[in-house]
Amino acid sequence: MNNNGYNIEKTNFDAFINAVGSEIQQAQVRLITAANAQMLFHYWKMGNYILYHQQLHGWGSKIIKQLAKAIRFNYPEKKGYSERNLTYMCQFARSYPLNVLRSFIDTDARLSVPSIQNVTDEVLKLNEGHFTQKLTAQIQSTDCQSLEFTQEAPAQIQDVEKTVSAIYKMGISEIEKLFLTSPIARINWASQMVILDGSLPLGIRYWYMKQSVEMGWSSNVLKMQIETNLYSRQINSNKVNNFTATLPAPQSDLANYLLKDPYIFDLAGAKEKADERDIEEQLVKHVTRYLLEMGNGFAFVARQKHFQIGNSDFFADLILYSIPLHAYIVVELKATPFKPEYAGQLNFYINVVDDKLRGENDNKTIGLLLCKGKDEVVAQYALTGYDQPIGISDYQLSKAIPENLKSALPSVEEVEEELSSFLDKDNNPQN
Repeated sequence: MNNNGYNIEKTNFDAFINAVGSEIQQAQVRLITAANAQMLFHYWKMGNYILYHQQLHGWGSKIIKQLAKAIRFNYPEKKGYSERNLTYMCQFARSYPLNVLRSFIDTDARLSVPSIQNVTDEVLKLNEGHFTQKLTAQIQSTDCQSLEFTQEAPAQIQDVEKTVSAIYKMGISEIEKLFLTSPIARINWASQMVILDGSLPLGIRYWYMKQSVEMGWSSNVLKMQIETNLYSRQINSNKVNNFTATLPAPQSDLANYLLKDPYIFDLAGAKEKADERDIEEQLVKHVTRYLLEMGNGFAFVARQKHFQIGNSDFFADLILYSIPLHAYIVVELKATPFKPEYAGQLNFYINVVDDKLRGENDNKTIGLLLCKGKDEVVAQYALTGYDQPIGISDYQLSKAIPENLKSALPSVEEVEEELSSFLDKDNNPQN
C-alpha cells in the first residue's frame, strides 16, 4: 500500500515503469535526431551564405580563413567554425542545392520497394540530372587548401543564387521543411563529411545516405562501406541466383537486392591452417561484424546446426534469419571455388530447414552459397532445375588489418595458401 492508501500491484507498476522508461529513451533519441537535423540545416545555410557573398563581392579564397578567425574572435564560446569545418559547409551547400533536395525527396517516394533495377535507374537519374558529379575534381577535400570559388561553373553559381534567393523569398520555415524532409537531414555531420570526401556521383551519395539511415551506421562504418565499394557489390545486375524463378515478387526482387557479390569478411584472427570450420568460428566470434556485412535485418540463429535425417547426421554451416524477407537463410561456406555439387548439398539443407524450422508465417527458406571464386556461367547452369531459392556469391578475406597487428598475424595470402594446402591434404589422404 502506498502513502495515499492505494494498492499498487507490483507487476503492473513494473510494466508501467518500463513503458515510461521506453518513452524517455525514445524522446532522447528524437531530441538528438532533431538537434542533429537543425545543426545540418544551419551548416547548409552557412555554406550557402558564404558562397553567395563570396560571389557577390568577388572575395577570394582567403575569406574562409578570415571568417574562421573573425568568428573565433567575436564568438569565442562557439565551436564548430574552424576553417576546415567552414570549408565542409561550403562543399555541403554546393553539393545539395534546392533542386537536389527536391530530387532526393521525389526519389524516396519512388523507391518504396527497392530492387536492383529500380535503384540503379533512380541512381542514374540523379547522376545525369545534376552537374555536381562532373565537378568532383573542382571540389577541394578537407586539407584546407584554397577554394577557387571564382572558377565555379556558371550553373553551380546559379544554383547557389537560386537557393539563397529562395531562402529570402520563401522564408526560412518553408526551406527548413524541405531540407528536413530530405535524407540529407538524417545522418550526422561526421557521416556527411565522409560522403563529401568520397568524391561519389550524386546518385551513389544518395544511396549511401539511405543505407546509413536504414542500418544505423556510424561514420566509421560508412567510411568502411564506401572504401569496400558496397554499392557496386550490392547493386550488380550479374548476381548468380534463381530467385526470380523460385520466389514471388516482390520478395524475389528484395532477395536479389540484399545479396552481395563478393562478400568481404574481416578474418584477421584465422588459424594458420584454416578450413571452412575455422572460418565459421571466426564469423561467429565476430558475429556483429559478420552480420553488418550480410546487411540490414539479419539475425544469427545457429552454427553447425545438427539435423538427424533418417539414420544419418547432418550439420548446416550457418543459419540466419532475415527480418525483411521473413525467411531463414542457410549459408554454406566453401574454402574452394564453386563446384556444381555444392548447389545440390545446399538445396538439401534448404529442404531440411523448410521442414524442421520454418513456421507458418515464414516465407520460403533461401540458400546462400559462399565460395572462394566461381565461374558465373557454370554456377548459373548448376542452379537450373532447382525449385529452392539459391544465391551464389564469392567471398574475400579482408586486408583491413591494423598496422600494429600485421607483424603478429599471417597475411591474407598466407592464410589462403594454407587453406589450399590443408584442403589438398584432406582430399588426398594418401599424401
